[in-house]
Amino acid sequence: MTPLILLADDKKSAAVTDWSARIGWLVGLALFVALVYWLMREGWKWRGTLQGDLPELPTAPDDLGAARLTMSGRYHGSTTAGQWLDRIVARGLGSRSRVELTLTDAGLDVVRPGASDFFIPADALREALLGKGIAGKVLTEGGLLVVTWQHGDRLIDSGFRSDHAAEHTEWVDTLNSMIKTPSTEGAER
Repeated sequence: MTPLILLADDKKSAAVTDWSARIGWLVGLALFVALVYWLMREGWKWRGTLQGDLPELPTAPDDLGAARLTMSGRYHGSTTAGQWLDRIVARGLGSRSRVELTLTDAGLDVVRPGASDFFIPADALREALLGKGIAGKVLTEGGLLVVTWQHGDRLIDSGFRSDHAAEHTEWVDTLNSMIKTPSTEGAER
């Protein structure tokens, strides 16, 4: 009988929650998340500083002429041409937004509500193609309209996605027919 009495004697109550330790962990976690967010923001600003040599973006002329094509959708960002992960953040090109595109003989007018608008003159257009990704956005094959254009001494890829993805092929064909390559320029003279 003695062992049974000892077993009953060892029984203890449940441990009380140490709230100070839990609150300390939560505060530490919140500070860590804030630090990571701050570092990401500083990295974004630093990238903008490094790209500070990018000239001002052109604005649309007063008379654009008749629209060849129009499209509404999303602007997903711009990168250095051929390097789909090298995002350009200077001059507001890194901000994703809604977009209204208008293609005329003068060029491509990019109107972005809530972000800075810009204009790509027709002689700055270099190529249009269907892509599947650009800096932080990956879609299905052909789900992204990628327009390559010259700005200053840089070639830039800008990614757009139409609300109606079936429009992309028509945009690629029309843009590429407008682009003057060195071989077609000599033939026109």
